[in-house]
Amino acid sequence: MSNSHSSTPPQTDLPKSRLTNEMGELKTSRLDRRLSMAKTSLNLGRRWAGNSFSGLFLSKEERASRNQEFMKEQAAYLADELGKLKGSVVKIGQMLALYGEHFLHPEITAALHRLNDSTASLSWPVVESALRQQLGNRLDELEVSPTPIGTASLAQVHRATIKSTGQQVVLKVQYPGVADAIDSDLSLFKHLLKVTNAVPQTKALDEWFNEISDLLKVEVDYVAEAQTTMRFYERLKDDERYGVPKVYEAYSTPRLLCLSFEEGVPVTNANLKALPQRRRDALGKAAIDIMLNEIFVWGEMQTDPNFGNYLIRSEPADKPDGKDKLILLDFGAMRQFDDDLLKIARNLMLAGFNYDKQQMMDAMQGYEFFDIMSLEVKANMAEVFLLATEPFRNPSLPQNKSSDLIDEHGYYHWANSNLHKRLMEGSASAMQSREFSLPPKEFMFISRKFIGAYTFLTVLNARTNTYDTLSKFVPINM
Repeated sequence: MSNSHSSTPPQTDLPKSRLTNEMGELKTSRLDRRLSMAKTSLNLGRRWAGNSFSGLFLSKEERASRNQEFMKEQAAYLADELGKLKGSVVKIGQMLALYGEHFLHPEITAALHRLNDSTASLSWPVVESALRQQLGNRLDELEVSPTPIGTASLAQVHRATIKSTGQQVVLKVQYPGVADAIDSDLSLFKHLLKVTNAVPQTKALDEWFNEISDLLKVEVDYVAEAQTTMRFYERLKDDERYGVPKVYEAYSTPRLLCLSFEEGVPVTNANLKALPQRRRDALGKAAIDIMLNEIFVWGEMQTDPNFGNYLIRSEPADKPDGKDKLILLDFGAMRQFDDDLLKIARNLMLAGFNYDKQQMMDAMQGYEFFDIMSLEVKANMAEVFLLATEPFRNPSLPQNKSSDLIDEHGYYHWANSNLHKRLMEGSASAMQSREFSLPPKEFMFISRKFIGAYTFLTVLNARTNTYDTLSKFVPINM
């Protein structure tokens, strides 16, 4: 594949900073990890007991303030200790940070978000040994850089060259023992949450942990990820707006993934803001098209909205007609959706297009989560869905004609909208009702996907046309 940048960004969702921090070994044995978690659990328990005792002598207001501050300290300690373990424990924390605002204390969620900054890499001798174990003599056919270009909880990425062809590739190396520790790590993590009093131990939480277990087992299955990557490669190979890495099966195994190296810059790169508006609009439309295709056409979605899963390969900003590509990197966290759910999603989008609250409430049926709602809760949720579909409203509606978010050409101005924040605030408000139950996992995944895409478009300062974008996926009449 052609290269258009001299930068060498990570080839996955793995952060790139502070890669000089190295770990000589990874605690992968169940005994090592249990001992570490037991120590953390004991310390958390002692801290909680001490706080409860000292709070006996405070007023109600002082105790509430003290407990909030203490929860922040507990959460920070928990995140620090989890970050030392890597592996699925850290990934579990990251997933809970992403989806846990419905059942975790805000202090816990905020602290778990810090796990995304955990970037200590595994030392090269350990990685080289893992590569040799996976490839055997085939490793001699590659020249591998000992310095990783990205690290994360489950794997790290090294750049390499296929000696016989000169092809530049990347090797996504899974940390040894990570896959085998998933079930025990989940059990230990649930125990930690119980010790911190961070969340009530309910059936809904158990179901969420089962879902996280399934997702983790998919993420560590590199055969499945390779197949998904190849599937998306075939879907998008003729669309010049996108780039998908090529899989090199000869150097891939269930614990190692070899992909073509893709040049590009992160979405947050300051130079992208200098691109002409038309080109930023095209990138924004490409991002929305992928999301809508995943939900409405392909029935499978990358559930991790992390910016690190994308790069942008662009031509110089002074070329008004320059071609830019959205590079899709990571296909590990995939989720399939059934036809019944997709039908409901289409009806919700159509109600949003018409900005019709009653139509939105009528569309909220056929799924247990909606069917057991009272009218009051359903009305509140309808307001949230109307807000979520704001960019897709019919531009000819009277309220849109007077809006500063949609211009006379029907283009939604993302940078002016602050929609991703308004949507998160609106969702939190709607969920305050005592009748509100934990949303089904599928809707939480889709909502996070939308919020991630909306944030992407806001950072890009893109403008997108409602009708042009939505009409290919939902039957609408203007």
